[in-house]
Amino acid sequence: MDIVNEILRIKKEKKAIILAHNYQRPEVQDIADYVGDSIELSRKAMEEKDAEIIVFAAVDFMAESAAILNPDKKVLLPSLGARCPMAQMLTVEEIKRWRTLYPLVPLVLYVNTLAAAKAYCDICCTSANAVEVIESIEAETVLFGPDRNLAEYVQEKTGKTIIPIPERGFCPTHLLFHPEDVHVLRAQHPDALLMVHPECTAEMRRIADFVGSTSQMCKYASSSPAKSFIVATEEGLLHRLKKDNPDKHFYIAYEGAVCPNMKLNTLERIYISLKEEKHAVKVPDPIASKARKALERMFEIKNPVGT
Repeated sequence: MDIVNEILRIKKEKKAIILAHNYQRPEVQDIADYVGDSIELSRKAMEEKDAEIIVFAAVDFMAESAAILNPDKKVLLPSLGARCPMAQMLTVEEIKRWRTLYPLVPLVLYVNTLAAAKAYCDICCTSANAVEVIESIEAETVLFGPDRNLAEYVQEKTGKTIIPIPERGFCPTHLLFHPEDVHVLRAQHPDALLMVHPECTAEMRRIADFVGSTSQMCKYASSSPAKSFIVATEEGLLHRLKKDNPDKHFYIAYEGAVCPNMKLNTLERIYISLKEEKHAVKVPDPIASKARKALERMFEIKNPVGT
């Protein structure tokens, strides 16, 4: 069986679209209708009026957001094990505890959270528009979760007091990057520019030539006259960067920077999920309606893309 052709056949038959996050396996990105960051993809799904099924090759919170924003479509997550560790770090109980401690302080949640958590926040943000979202809030103190490094980055950029909840939320993959590895690569490729995701540590951000989300990295690499780049984010992005810029060179800042959860989505699992309409994502209506408001408020802010 030619699995790629079978996927394409069933997809057409069922009026489905396949969305793949920038961190997916190369063969999954290549079969997708759209490749991008989580919010880019969810918004793209909203534009596909004729689609009845969305196969979202990513992790749990991204598929949830797609389901929330596309209530008239069936959203499938090819692998139930594809869970974001950082999203699991912020529970509803933790949110309630912090809101009790700071009852008058607005709560901004990174889109890398589960729907149940989003239902309790005032507005969501992405790594690309976190600064703009915080600046749009009149308060000088803001609760922000769950990524501590992104919270620090936003505080540096806005000058506001950002209280991270939980206190040490993080992305395990982005914590793998260290300046020592970059120094070695810069010695080997002295003309290369360093692109760093804001989920990386402050030490990494300080030595970066550019700090931004996956979508912003793609735009920066394409528009920059530079021919070589060192990339500090999950290695899956390099496939898209190389496809979009065949005349440029990209080097991962740490060879082991792989998100095992993202990589659980395979062609085989996409095929089974699509054929059997398996692993449909369902968000309870009371949670979905509240989370949708937080996401829609985010869309009103300038530059609402990127994780």
